[in-house]
Amino acid sequence: LPKDLIFLAMAESGFRNNAKSRAQAVGIWQFMPKTAARFGLKIDWFIDERRDPIKATIAACRYLRYLYDRFGSWELAAAAYNAGEGKVSRAIKRYRTRNFWRLIKGRYLKRETKNYVPKIMALAIIGKNLKSFGFENVTFEKTLDFELITVPGETDLFKIAEAVGTTYDEIHKWNPELMRWMTPPNVLSYKLRVPPGYKKKWRECCEKRAGEFKAVDYQIYRVKGKR
Repeated sequence: LPKDLIFLAMAESGFRNNAKSRAQAVGIWQFMPKTAARFGLKIDWFIDERRDPIKATIAACRYLRYLYDRFGSWELAAAAYNAGEGKVSRAIKRYRTRNFWRLIKGRYLKRETKNYVPKIMALAIIGKNLKSFGFENVTFEKTLDFELITVPGETDLFKIAEAVGTTYDEIHKWNPELMRWMTPPNVLSYKLRVPPGYKKKWRECCEKRAGEFKAVDYQIYRVKGKR
């Protein structure tokens, strides 16, 4: 895919894993629930893979490739990403053109969609020419670098963090898709991301007794019946 499509994510969310729209779109790529499920992202009470920057990016690539194959241009693919496939298909049928720039001359597509493609292009131009636009002292984040450890389902993240000498917040930062304080209970195992160097600590202290970190500290609420 064209590398400039990364700026679509910037337009959607500003690269924030926890971004959420009023329409319930979530994550860096702002997936709606049905589209997310369609392209392999799991969403339930315990996990929301739209918040996983890697899995969501893979799903977004698959979706954008599908849109390109359907509409035949990246401008229309991006427009469909914003407005929906059906909306763009109806616009093409109404105005009898697959040229995005001609489509936006009509009134059928919303202003948000009409501005969406030029916005991505503008972000790409600025992003690749930072000094020309006055961004000379930009501090770039470090490359996303992590290690994977395998833990059982229903593992308490607070206990894991304490065992390897870090915090729950640090563990959750690397695993933003986890919606609760534990790994999903409906899986046999889960690959948990940890900062570099912590895989060795896990192997040395805890890997052979991973079952001891099961989540058991539940609070029990009893529903009161009507009198």
